[in-house]
Amino acid sequence: MKNASVLYQLQDGVATITLNRPGRHNALVPVLLDELREALARCRQDCPGALVLRAEGRSFSSGGDVAAFYELARGERRAYARRLVGALNEAMLDLLRLPLPSLAAVHGMVTGGSAGLVLACDIAVAGPSTHFAPWYTAVGFSPDGGWSAMMPERIGRGRALDVQLTNRRIDAREALELGLVQYLEEDGDVSGKAMQLARRLRDVSGGSVRNTLALTRPDVNRVAPALEAELRHFLELIDGDEADRGMAAFLDRD
Repeated sequence: MKNASVLYQLQDGVATITLNRPGRHNALVPVLLDELREALARCRQDCPGALVLRAEGRSFSSGGDVAAFYELARGERRAYARRLVGALNEAMLDLLRLPLPSLAAVHGMVTGGSAGLVLACDIAVAGPSTHFAPWYTAVGFSPDGGWSAMMPERIGRGRALDVQLTNRRIDAREALELGLVQYLEEDGDVSGKAMQLARRLRDVSGGSVRNTLALTRPDVNRVAPALEAELRHFLELIDGDEADRGMAAFLDRD
């Protein structure tokens, strides 16, 4: 399905899910997130040895499509945000609940809520072009995608606050040092390295892997309500003046 926003493949005991909206930097829109959840459900049913989450194009994902929000009438933005952020939250929880290891193969920009897809994977491989940035204070949005629910646990609360409040980039080298990603490869080798690791995990004793995941992953019972809190706060701002001004400036609209 070449026109699908998300592609799924199962080969030799490893599943691959590919974000396939390269013309828009794999920006998160409801159709992409719905297809991602469908692919994750298929992966859960197939129960391969490991999953690799990757993306086509120049970027892993630019996060929520700001233009899609801005072009809606104010009265329609809360419903759209509930649908979008709600689907992103569920996709993150789907990843955390998978009974198999997941690996993110990341390159280019990982901005806004798309960082949550990396945070919800067990291992991340990044290329030197990779950078993480929140953009929330610049656009007038409230954090979503685990920036408050999962990022502080990963990189430290003080650092997570600094990055979000100042809208500072985390480049690939710093992401490696902080443990936001675990491997750094050349951009053209990122997916290959992730597949190599996935095949290694595929061949490890299943019970040992499952127990390690159960004992070490972020606790879904803590993350789920924290993501719900992100959604509530997101809805508070999305149809207000602050978000309207921020989106207009971000998109260079008069």
